Formats: sequence, C-alpha cells, structure tokens
Amino acid sequence: MGRYIELSTTQDTNLVVRCSGDWTSANARALELDVVATEPSLAKSTNTVIDIAAVDALDTIGAWLLTRLRRQGAGPSGGFTGASGKHQSLLERIDNYDPEEAPAPPRENWFTAPFDTLGRTIMGGSGDIYAINTTLGHLLSAFGQTMIGRAPLRLASFVQQFEQIILRAIPIVALISLVVGAIITQQTILQLRNFGASILVVDLAAILMFREIGVLLAAIMVAGRSGSAITAEIGSMRIREEFDALRVMGVDPYQALMLPRTLALIVGLPLLAFVGSMAGMAGAILVARVYGDIPVDVFIIRLRDAMTMTSIMAGLIKAPFMGLLIGLLASLEGMKVQGSSESLGRRTTSSVVKAIFVVIVADGLFAVFYAAIGF
Repeated sequence: MGRYIELSTTQDTNLVVRCSGDWTSANARALELDVVATEPSLAKSTNTVIDIAAVDALDTIGAWLLTRLRRQGAGPSGGFTGASGKHQSLLERIDNYDPEEAPAPPRENWFTAPFDTLGRTIMGGSGDIYAINTTLGHLLSAFGQTMIGRAPLRLASFVQQFEQIILRAIPIVALISLVVGAIITQQTILQLRNFGASILVVDLAAILMFREIGVLLAAIMVAGRSGSAITAEIGSMRIREEFDALRVMGVDPYQALMLPRTLALIVGLPLLAFVGSMAGMAGAILVARVYGDIPVDVFIIRLRDAMTMTSIMAGLIKAPFMGLLIGLLASLEGMKVQGSSESLGRRTTSSVVKAIFVVIVADGLFAVFYAAIGF
C-alpha cells in the first residue's frame, strides 16, 4: 500500500493495517500521504486492527497520524496491537486529548474601525504621557540623590556621554546648518531684490537662525543621531537582562545609565544650537556676498545692529527643554523593549519619530509663548 503501511485481511474479515518504520516528524509528509491513501479502505471495513509492532520510533506527529487511522476504521474490537509500553503511553495521551478549534476572529466593521483606531491611539498617547512623567520622576529622584550626596556623582560617565552626544555631533550639525542658512539666504535675497531691500536679508537670516532654525536643526539631528543610540543601548541592556543585574547589585539603572545621558543632552544642546546658528550665519555671509553682492564688512555691521541678546537667548532657552524631551523619550522607548531584535528595531524607530515630533511641537509652543509675552 505504501512505504510505511501495508494492508491485509484475516479469516475473520478483519482488516489488518501493519505500520512500520519511523513515525516521526522527519517523515511527516510521506506518512500523511500513506494515511490518506489508506483511508478509503478503512471506510469500507467494519473492523480494523492496527499493528504497530514494527514501528521503530514514534513522536507526537506520528501518534496523531496513528490515532487518525484508528478513528477512521477501528470497529468494536479493533484498535492498536503490538505497541510497546512507551508507544502505548504516548498514544493514550494523544487519544485523550480533544483539541478545540479556535473561534474565527470577529470581522472588522468598516464603520467603527476609524473610531476604534482613534480610541486606541488616544489611550496609547495617555499611556505614553503617564510613562514619561514616571520616567521624569525617576530621573529627578536620581538627580536629587546625587545632589544631596546619597548617590555617587558619575562624572566620568557624564563626560563620556557629552563627548559622544554633543562634541561628535558638531561637524554634522554645523554642516547642515551652514547649508540651510545658505539656502534661506539665497531664497530671501531672491524675493527682497524685487523691492530693492536685499540688505534686510541680514536681519531675517540672523533672527531665523538664532531664534528658530539653529536650535531646531540641532535638536532634530540629536534626536535622530543620539536619541536612537540611547534607545538601542538601553534596549540591548533590557534584552540581556542587565537592568536586573544592576538592581541585584544595588545600583539604580536610572542613576547609572539614564541620568548621565539626559544631563549631557540638557547641558550640551544649547552649545550645539549656538554652533549651528553660527554655522548658519557663515552660510548666509557666503551666499550674501556671492549672490547678493553684499560685502562681508557691510553684512557684519548690519548684523551687529540687527542682533540683540534677546534673539540669542530665545533660542538657547529652548535647547535644554528639547534636550530633556529627547532624553526622556529615548529612555522610555528603550525601557519598552520586550526581548527581541524586532522589538528593539521598532522601539528605536518609534523613539526617533516621537522625539522629532515632540521637538517640533515644543518649538511651536515656545514661539507662541514668546509672542504672547513679547520676548
């Protein structure tokens, strides 16, 4: 009949199914084909005996297929014969197990689906707000314990993170700011030239770079470059259960890992924003000289008259708050990693997207606030 099944009949018109070989998952495909080919003969028989004395190896897959054979054709006196004690025990356990089919998932209602998505999004956002405040509380507690001397001051860790997050980001932030400053100046000159007021490009470039563009570009670059790195580092530690090891040793993970990174962002982002603003002004000077025929000395004199300390401080005041938001979101997403590389990648992506979104929203809120107080 097949490689693993042979059929014969006895004088009592019993159908004897002789099974042999290894009934294991390695031969599952061939075994299933033999069982399917045997089922028509089993359906015609009134009494079937399944002889498994020649079965050498049996696992769960093979036991399921043998049980399927018995249920198809065993009559009042039929069943398994020649089974060893080990095989008989496995067959009995499989025979006593009655699997239940999982209910089909409910069909999604196209009318309520948008409201369901909106509700889940709102609940997820509420959970994120709660988690951010919880993380902020842990960080403030760790900082307070450091200030009163109850926890060690990890100066070496802070300096290392300051170098990695801030100092090594200066070249790319300066380059991006220079290019953006040049583009803004070129487009502004193109429009102001129609009114014979090309010199006003100095005022516009200075105010934009120091109040808005410089700090915003620096924050976005740090969110993409360092926020993702912080999330990946913390997530990897979660996967390797290093947080549990730190707690067993009596070390607070917020104190040892997250506080130095967040402090580096808070202290260093104003410096990075100032460097970016200066690089943007350098790009503006170059384009104004080449494209707008504005001499460098005239540009600088006009810049001295147009710039005020208020414009410089307006951008620098935003930077620490943006650094805090980036650090909180990066740490929070790292703590959400569940233990797989897929979760790590998903949380890293979420960290970058959320940080950039929050930074832009925060910049808009600061702009509205400054306008309201006349700053």
